[in-house]
Amino acid sequence: MKRTDHISWDEYFMGIALLSAQRSKDPNTQVGACIVSNENKILSVGYNGMPTGCLDDAMPWGREGARLETKYPFVCHAELNAILNSNFSLKGSKLYVTLFPCNECAKAIIQCGISEIVYLSDKYADSDETKASKMMFDMVGIKYSLYIPAERAITIEL
Repeated sequence: MKRTDHISWDEYFMGIALLSAQRSKDPNTQVGACIVSNENKILSVGYNGMPTGCLDDAMPWGREGARLETKYPFVCHAELNAILNSNFSLKGSKLYVTLFPCNECAKAIIQCGISEIVYLSDKYADSDETKASKMMFDMVGIKYSLYIPAERAITIEL
C-alpha cells in the first residue's frame, strides 16, 4: 500500500522556494522563488542576491542611507532571477514565491507569460509597489493566491 502522508504539490514547491531563499546573502530579507509547469515540473528557481560577478562582500546590503549605499539599486529579486535562470518557455507556468512580487518583478512575470502566482507573505501589501503589481496582474488576468501553510514541520538535515 502506498504512503498517504506525502506532501502536496503546493507544499513541495513552496518548500523549494523556502529552501532557495536560504541561499540569499541578504541579512534582512531572504526571498525564494520556484517556477513550475502545468505538469508539475520545476522549470527554474531563484533567490534574491547580487548580479552574477558582483562580489557579495563588496556590495552594500544596508537598507538605510544614501541610495547607492543601500542594496536597493543592486539586488536582483528572486522572481527575476528565476525567470532569468530558466531555459524553458514560462508561458502558462505557475510561480511559487515567499514574498508577493514588487512592481518591477510583476512586469517581468507578465512579459514571460507566467499565469499564476502562489505567495507566502504579502507584508508590503500597503506599498504602492505591491498595489501596482496587483493592478497589473488583475488587468492581464494573472491569478494570485496566498499559500496557506500546512500544520506540519519538515526537517531536513544536511
